[in-house]
Amino acid sequence: MNLKFWKRNNSKKETKQPKSALREWGDALMFALVAASIIRWATFEAYAIPTSSMEKSLQVGDFLFVSKLHYGSRTPLTPLQLSLTHQTIWGTDISSYSDAIQLPSFRLPGFSKVKHNDPVVFNYPPEKGHPLDLKTYYIKRCVGLAGDTFEIRDMQVYINGKTADTPEQRQHKYFMATDKVLNNKFFHDRDITDVYPVQGGYVVETSPAKAEALATLTFVQEVKIQKLQPGQEEFRIFPQEPGKYKWNRDNFGPLYVPAKGATVTINPNTLPLYEKVILEYEGNEDAEVIDRKLYLNGRETASYTFKQNYYFMMGDNRHNSADSRYWGFVPEDHLVGKAVFVWMSIDPVADSFLDKIRWNRLFQSIP
Repeated sequence: MNLKFWKRNNSKKETKQPKSALREWGDALMFALVAASIIRWATFEAYAIPTSSMEKSLQVGDFLFVSKLHYGSRTPLTPLQLSLTHQTIWGTDISSYSDAIQLPSFRLPGFSKVKHNDPVVFNYPPEKGHPLDLKTYYIKRCVGLAGDTFEIRDMQVYINGKTADTPEQRQHKYFMATDKVLNNKFFHDRDITDVYPVQGGYVVETSPAKAEALATLTFVQEVKIQKLQPGQEEFRIFPQEPGKYKWNRDNFGPLYVPAKGATVTINPNTLPLYEKVILEYEGNEDAEVIDRKLYLNGRETASYTFKQNYYFMMGDNRHNSADSRYWGFVPEDHLVGKAVFVWMSIDPVADSFLDKIRWNRLFQSIP
């Protein structure tokens, strides 16, 4: 053994200065941020429900844990981003990222495929101005899988011509006729949050069972569902071609949901259905539509083969949900994860602090 070398190194160890308390706190904070970022990216992330589009399965004020393990975590597309932020720095309008570097994104293997009626969190496809992985988060229920033929007839969903399962907590819009003025407590006690006074009564968004219960009240003359008839045009409905497709929120399709490797014929009737997919989501830099014709590499084509799977999403609040009926398909690379349970729920309109917490929803699994 080289005794002099050992003594020299041992001497250095003995004279090494201990870390300051500030340095130790800084190291601990850095470790915590890195660990939290990895957990958030690869496993679970917390989300809040800001709108009533999934009532009553999910309610405004619910806080969810979303599993990214189910469908497989995506590798980051935008690496230059402040940890634990999304789009902006907390409490400001200052961007929390730079898109100067954009990496190719890959999906790690998951332990589950998307299934019918899964509550899915995804990046809102039509949004502009943000990279794919930083688009606004939406949550809807997957009603159409890649390869399905999706249809709605008289508010009932059909998949491949067969009646689909309907969410137990779904809601619709009803007109409740009454000559009595009802206060907020009346509706709050019945867990009805979306209410609009109109001439002759109220428009309420509620479940079929609660609508039946309202109809039994002595001061209620009628409770009638507000549904649209077949052929009744709704101009906002996808693909926004009412002259060609007279679809509405209650009568829609049939519509084929694109599957990876599937080929569709392109003609003036089908092009409006798949134009956005081909031009915006498939990575085709050389695709364009001119005079209702599709061109790839400068040559007109009469067919197209899809490069990834797509999904059709709907909210459980069927008459108050901005979903695929209005803006089309969700590409597979936009999927974030599956909502698995509610860990906290706060009633935003409750009066007292104790009443604000919906104790019966804490740690409740999502149907």
